[in-house]
Amino acid sequence: MIQGISHITFIVKDLEKMTTFLTTIFDAQEIYASGEQTFSISKEKFFLIDDLWIAIMEGEPLAEKTYNHIAFKIAAADYELYAARVKALSVDVKEDRNRIEGEGRSLYFYDYDNHLFELHTGTLNQRLQKYAIAHNFW
Repeated sequence: MIQGISHITFIVKDLEKMTTFLTTIFDAQEIYASGEQTFSISKEKFFLIDDLWIAIMEGEPLAEKTYNHIAFKIAAADYELYAARVKALSVDVKEDRNRIEGEGRSLYFYDYDNHLFELHTGTLNQRLQKYAIAHNFW
């Protein structure tokens, strides 16, 4: 039986640059760095974002940007705080998609290796409720 997500791994060109990205935006706590040793396929670092284990491994970045992404939940009141953190790193911010009023706000941005991240203020239940209401209008 699946018990949840174990960890998420990102392949990045520069471990230190990604460390700054994760610690600045997400308050990630670095818990391990392999240094020059490799126990896996390359040098790596491990972080905790809340209780989520994030691994970064040195390698070639993604060739192109896509909409595949990971979304982190934030409180609506913290949206501007996180937007300022993203802006401070001068990363590529993606335009938000068209939304149904009330499903939450999202901030989409790419890291230095073309991984897309989202900070979202809504919940699954909120989105489904708004979709159900909108569906009745069609």
